[in-house]
Amino acid sequence: MNVSTQKSLKPVVYLQLSNFFSGISNAVVMITIPWLVLEVTDSPFFAGLVVAISAIPSLLVAPFGGVLINRFGAKSISVFADLMSMVSVIAFPVLAITGTLSALSITLLALLGAVFDPLGYTARKTMIQPASQVAKIDVDRVNGIHEGLSGASWIIGPALGAWLIATVGATNSFWVVGALFLFAAIVILLMKKSHIPKIDSPSTDKLTSGFSGITLGFRRLWQDRFLRAIVLAELVLAAVYLPTESVILPTYFESLGRPIDLGLVISALAAGSTISAFAYGWIVKRMGGKNLIRFAFIGASLGTLGMAFLPPFWLMLTFALVLGLAFGPLYPFLNSKIQSRFPSHEHSMVFSAQTSVFYAAPPLGMLLVGLALEGLGVSLTYLILASVMIVVSVLALISKHIRTES
Repeated sequence: MNVSTQKSLKPVVYLQLSNFFSGISNAVVMITIPWLVLEVTDSPFFAGLVVAISAIPSLLVAPFGGVLINRFGAKSISVFADLMSMVSVIAFPVLAITGTLSALSITLLALLGAVFDPLGYTARKTMIQPASQVAKIDVDRVNGIHEGLSGASWIIGPALGAWLIATVGATNSFWVVGALFLFAAIVILLMKKSHIPKIDSPSTDKLTSGFSGITLGFRRLWQDRFLRAIVLAELVLAAVYLPTESVILPTYFESLGRPIDLGLVISALAAGSTISAFAYGWIVKRMGGKNLIRFAFIGASLGTLGMAFLPPFWLMLTFALVLGLAFGPLYPFLNSKIQSRFPSHEHSMVFSAQTSVFYAAPPLGMLLVGLALEGLGVSLTYLILASVMIVVSVLALISKHIRTES
């Protein structure tokens, strides 16, 4: 990739500002849409239904992200995604003003907004490496900052959403979300071609811009034995980790009537993963890839197993922090491996494939965990999940491809 030899921090700063504020916007929406549905319909079932079906567009659109990015440029797709997200959220208060906000319109707008999330997410990931080259900052460090800010946005966003609902109401909170999406688009627009010539150049490569580009990313991940092994292992970990904070812990603490403890434990998970993601560049430089993989899988197994025994609160908090710290470096590690193992013109396709896979696994995990909770209860379900985590971690650590190439 030909980039300007003139050092500039601006592309990294602009990219991370967009990453952070787009993440906050999506996190606020995650809180406000279910709340708005409850205000309009007074139906918890319908609120859950809207959240569930709003995941469908992301699953359908994500595989096409790489082709669109190579066709129109990462910068253009990132800006387009945030502007369309802005339009979709501003439509909520506009319809409320006109008196046409209904359960159906809320559902349709939620579906519309979900279409653009994976496009912006993948486009920003595609820009990490060229931005780091222009800034002359180690790409591992930028990967860590990128994932750390993404994690931080999902800590701040729900709190901001709750505050907005309490102060201006659920409907009016979407004006703020729209402004945040607009800001995320504007800062990407400030990135100049003179800084990163290839950042918005459409691809003329038929392999990556045609229909075959849709499957190219999946083929590349599958053909690379190391990445195939690590992605499959991370996929299972994500399918265990995310239902832990969204299904198991809420069920457990709700049965005890301890919502504050729930918030603290989830905060410990989020804080741990955010801290270690920010520190990824420092960690991998001192540990190396092999030791980082060992740290991540062993730490995730120990943290999950400790929490699965439902220990006293202070121990639960400690194990949650361990689990978060172990899980945090995995995404920036995978980013770095994709960037180093494939040519730059294929990054968008491979990241798009990765996004598709990781969008699919957690909902499936949540569904299975929800069914298990009803039939087996919290304790047994959690122990089964911990066992799955341990088995996958052991298989990953003894895998020849991971041991020899990490």
